[in-house]
Amino acid sequence: MARVAPAALRRPSRCPRIIAGVSSTPQRAGRWALYLDLIRWDRPAGWLLLLWPTLGALWIAADGWPGWHLFTVFVAGTVLMRSAGCCVNDVADREFDRHVKRTAQRPVTRGAVSPREALAVGAVLALAAFGLVLTTSAPAIQLSVAALAVTLLYPYAKRVLAMPQAVLGVAFSFGIPMAFAAAQGGREWGLQAIADAVPWHAWALLVANLFWVLAYDTEYAMVDRDDDLRIGMKTSAITLGRFDVAAVMAFYAAYLLAWGWLGRALGLGGWFLAGLAVAAAQAAWHYTLIRDRSREGCFRAFRANHWLGCAVFAGTAVDLALR
Repeated sequence: MARVAPAALRRPSRCPRIIAGVSSTPQRAGRWALYLDLIRWDRPAGWLLLLWPTLGALWIAADGWPGWHLFTVFVAGTVLMRSAGCCVNDVADREFDRHVKRTAQRPVTRGAVSPREALAVGAVLALAAFGLVLTTSAPAIQLSVAALAVTLLYPYAKRVLAMPQAVLGVAFSFGIPMAFAAAQGGREWGLQAIADAVPWHAWALLVANLFWVLAYDTEYAMVDRDDDLRIGMKTSAITLGRFDVAAVMAFYAAYLLAWGWLGRALGLGGWFLAGLAVAAAQAAWHYTLIRDRSREGCFRAFRANHWLGCAVFAGTAVDLALR
């Protein structure tokens, strides 16, 4: 027995390795879960709001189906850039978000993910999106730099602008000129190359889409109005005051009328108008959700907006396909 014991003691035990292996897997899984929460992976409404007008512009620019390459670039790029924007936004707003009921449990706000770590995740996602843009055209690459700058600017606009949703509107609409640049641009660089690839109606569609962003992000701001007033945040819901509901409906009307006029000017017909009619019916339904200004109703209206955008895109795509 005396000779057996030392040998047994010298034999390396596997138990610590097994325990370490078991414990590290949940830890890694936990980090991935935090990153997915950071980029709002379980809330696709955010990137869908960017996607539908971008795809609508891509279909118009390509005069129909744009091909799998551009389709994949813009779908994946939209998801990646929206996710990167969430990372930047959460770092910029972490001190404010602690005082807002809806945002207090975000990973950066509660300290589960450090600001440096969140920015690193955002940088990786933005670089991946830029890698996709590099496969398109020189004008699209140039515009992607401007789009990134606006995305980085938005979180700080909420400190100084009475209606920072206008900045968000530009950021969320920049996929429109980029789609034209990718579909119609070439290898030439410079402002003239951008002007040749992105016609005036692409910029007009961006302005029209801005009104839709103002509509749904004002609904979003109405959810947090009481918290934002307490902490001194500037939003369109606060600036508009008692005219918030009327303004939201006016924004919807301006978006649909402008997009409709531009679509007709570009030769789109009955199916396009049918898509706008479905979108208008949804906007009217949103009025019933937000008219009493309840948190639940306003948040429900905001989250349902991607269906409104989907209706406009569907009408555009079907109309071009059936020409």
